[in-house]
Amino acid sequence: MALLQISEPGESPAPHQRRLAVGIDLGTTNSLVAAVRSSVAEVLPDAQGRVLLPSIVQYLPDGRTPTGYEAQAQQTADSRNTIVSVKRFMGRSLAEAQASGAPYEFVDAPGMVRLRTAQGDLSPVQVSAQILAVLRQRAEDVLGDDLVGAVITVPAYFDDAQRQATRDAARLAGLNVLRLLNEPTAAAIAYGLDNSAEGVYAVYDLGGGTFDISILRLSRGVFEVIATGGDTALGGDDFDAVIVERVLADLPARADFTPGDRRALMVTARAVREALSDQEKARYALTLADGRELARDITRAEFEAWAQPLIDRTLDSARNALRDAKLAACDVCGVVMVGGSTRMPLVRRAVGTLFGTEPLVDLNPDEVVALGAALQANLLAGNRAPGEDWLLLDVIPLSLGLETMGELVERVIPRNSTIPVARAQEFTTFKDGQTAMSVHVVQGERELVSDCRSLARFELRGIPPMVAGAARIRVTFQVDADGLLSVTAREQSTGIEAAVTVKPSYGLSDEEIARMLSDSVREADSDAQARMLREQQVEARQLAESVRAALVNDADLLSDEERAAVDTALQGADAVVGNDDVQAVRAAVQALSSATDEFAARRMDRSIRKALSGRKLDELA
Repeated sequence: MALLQISEPGESPAPHQRRLAVGIDLGTTNSLVAAVRSSVAEVLPDAQGRVLLPSIVQYLPDGRTPTGYEAQAQQTADSRNTIVSVKRFMGRSLAEAQASGAPYEFVDAPGMVRLRTAQGDLSPVQVSAQILAVLRQRAEDVLGDDLVGAVITVPAYFDDAQRQATRDAARLAGLNVLRLLNEPTAAAIAYGLDNSAEGVYAVYDLGGGTFDISILRLSRGVFEVIATGGDTALGGDDFDAVIVERVLADLPARADFTPGDRRALMVTARAVREALSDQEKARYALTLADGRELARDITRAEFEAWAQPLIDRTLDSARNALRDAKLAACDVCGVVMVGGSTRMPLVRRAVGTLFGTEPLVDLNPDEVVALGAALQANLLAGNRAPGEDWLLLDVIPLSLGLETMGELVERVIPRNSTIPVARAQEFTTFKDGQTAMSVHVVQGERELVSDCRSLARFELRGIPPMVAGAARIRVTFQVDADGLLSVTAREQSTGIEAAVTVKPSYGLSDEEIARMLSDSVREADSDAQARMLREQQVEARQLAESVRAALVNDADLLSDEERAAVDTALQGADAVVGNDDVQAVRAAVQALSSATDEFAARRMDRSIRKALSGRKLDELA
């Protein structure tokens, strides 16, 4: 019997008017695609009825690229050509990729590390594109038509480079990206709409390779992210690595392992970890390529003791997110668990203890992100009915700003600002007659440029020559809904403008974001001191420049003794510009200021006389 979807006239698009869009969860371990069908979000299965697609691609010499379960079956036999957990290499440098211990031949290349395979050197973007292409084909087969677009989820802590890499992978796969959506936000959408939830909720997302924690406020169709945190280099793979490390510790000698051995060690560890989620004991059994046998019984208590430091890292991130949100754990109504790794009893107990509430697991943790992305995709594609709309208020994970004189950071958009967002600030020139300005865009929480991450540089030229401080350059930062940044600099009097869309290179460290936040807290006092020092040094340089410029034109106003005193004060200011003693720099600035007070007064008198020369009193009234 066929079922008809019945709705009021005008409240649902006609079948021929529906535009097909999907939500894709591009995961470290498994990936999924979901769509809204008959007003319900559901995960789309393959021809065998399986909803999960293992994020694994095998590259064969004949040009074939088995993806998913077929590739998974070959991951130990052909480990060099079978790429597993490629998401962990997104945005990684060569050194970071090699440090992971993965059984691949990594190749250094401009922008992003590459992996050597039977089909040549491939970037993580290309491997991710293959996974996305399979998901796109699955969706088109199930839905019966071409897709107009997709919402793809990314970890909340993915930086600009990793987001751009994900967008590029989707483009290679033939997908039109409607939006990049943070994974915790997608989960909150699915949970909030499914349960009509309101209040403050935490989303704890522990996947195969990444961890995110987000605090959201849900209210009448508004999903507002208050704070976010996490670690883009922590996930289920790390728990597997801990098991491998403990098992190998029992070996009398650490011999070299073949690439197949290294992959088999991790596969077996994952099977043990998953088994311990349901039973008290599991056996780690593996025969290595050289014939050695590894066999050990591992209890759940043993594993939980090994895993506790990793769990503690996630809880620290959760506490930091609560602090950023200015909330206590008791203010959180519930904790939504996301990601396959949250099935571990240890994780659920630890999260329940921290927040003082039983974690919410009524939605499948593997599917909830894809379902939320599908709901958002359906809306963005225009398949909305009256009353079906909602508002997403996501945030940026790290502050955005500019380098100012003294290599200081002037923050324009603070972290946890709601996106999309646009902020502007006015800056000026440092020297007289300055006709160009270099704009250096940075991201981070520290006071000095050297401690933050460089995003982009561009130049504004054609500034009219003016005295220092007279020019007005308005710099505008715009962050779109995907979290990608564009910066514009405009000189106000002439209207000349320069702009840059920040598309950073891919060779950046994932750990930098988490490190920046922790460093900003730990180094707050020293940063304040450093900023004070740089500001004093800049003031000393600026004052010295101004005095020298004045001496060129009006040195005749000074006697020989006065000129000597000014020169001495100038030398003193020059000498301390590179000094690390704030008090010494401040003293030199004050000494130069005192030595030139009378000189400044005489210059002003001369300027006034010159301006009034030949003028009658009544002309000035």
